[in-house]
Amino acid sequence: MLDTTAIFSYIEEEAGSDTVEDLLICATKGEIDIYIAFITLTEIFYISLQEQGEKEARQRIELVRSLSVKIEESCDELNMTAGRLKAHQRISLADSYIAALSQLRDAILVHKDPEFEHVAPAIKEQRLPYKNA
Repeated sequence: MLDTTAIFSYIEEEAGSDTVEDLLICATKGEIDIYIAFITLTEIFYISLQEQGEKEARQRIELVRSLSVKIEESCDELNMTAGRLKAHQRISLADSYIAALSQLRDAILVHKDPEFEHVAPAIKEQRLPYKNA
């Protein structure tokens, strides 16, 4: 499962992009399934819109949709699992959905977001190199 930060790492060729690319290649070959939460598209769009403008934001959404990823939409089970995480952890709403989907799919969450350290025992994770502040 890919967090928004992992996708940005891939798009912007940051540290860890090779790991994401390898996973995407495996997914294209049908060796693994990669999930992303619906809210990841929202994050990619608004962050890209703020930093790069409308055209780039739309292109990035098209790029993500072209990848071998399964986009999971909201449902009651996901909403309640995310709500539980949000109620008990110091985590953003978007990240609560991403972590919840990781839990529900029993997936390894690939990310470079220190916020997931708050829920680390509840999810399996693979950390990419964090950006230096």
